[in-house]
Amino acid sequence: MAVEDNELETAADWIRSAQAMIVTAGAGMGVDSGLPDFRGPEGFWSAYPALKTQGMCFYDIASPHHFEQDTARLAWGFYGHRLAMYRDVVPHAGFGILHKWASRMSQGAWVFTSNVDGHFQRGGFAAERVHECHGSIHRLQCARPCCEATWPADAFQPVVDADTCLLLNELPVCPACGGATRPNILMFDDPSWIDGPSAASWERLDAWRRAAKDVLVIEIGAGTDIPTVRRFGERVAGRFLRINPRQWRVRGGPRSLGIEGTALHVLRQIDRLVGGE
Repeated sequence: MAVEDNELETAADWIRSAQAMIVTAGAGMGVDSGLPDFRGPEGFWSAYPALKTQGMCFYDIASPHHFEQDTARLAWGFYGHRLAMYRDVVPHAGFGILHKWASRMSQGAWVFTSNVDGHFQRGGFAAERVHECHGSIHRLQCARPCCEATWPADAFQPVVDADTCLLLNELPVCPACGGATRPNILMFDDPSWIDGPSAASWERLDAWRRAAKDVLVIEIGAGTDIPTVRRFGERVAGRFLRINPRQWRVRGGPRSLGIEGTALHVLRQIDRLVGGE
């Protein structure tokens, strides 16, 4: 389906007139940067064929229990590869477009994302205005955990065998107890995730959006399999814009608009109409 000109004009009008904005984003936001799409088992296995050989899907490997067992090198092979990839990949120009729009908002703007890659921060958004509801791969925590501390992953430089998806260098250890560590990411069936950083950013976001007036929500690349991002954006929006190549339809009348397409393509189309510096 081709995007209608009137849809793009409406989106541009909303952005020009908005005083407050929340960008809500899922995994689809990163696809235009070249990040793999884990949608469905085949999408996951195309990125990690070694895990297909072992009969493991995303749900299997994204489990906290691996980090304290003899599967720790496999778990860190998967997450270490992702950490290195997110560090190396340059966020696409759509992040900069969103940041430019955000800088015009008199009441400011926030990001609410399930992505753990840190690309909104690299795309220009201040870290204190990004709520990562599932945590960040760029922070570590004790796998047990022995305490509530989290710390930057900067010192960890993973070396991963692509054929086996195994970590080849030393496993990172907890500085407090010397035990196993894991990424500070919410995984499946995860009672040990330390949510302190995410909880703190949520409190700041919630206080801001309660004071903001007529918030424009722009949802990008968020699906329905894990609907956290969708539910939040639909709940808090004054006006709501959804950008998605597959699940783009919206409910909610004239203050809700869905545009079919990928993040970068649609953002560029709208930005040409928004104009200005």
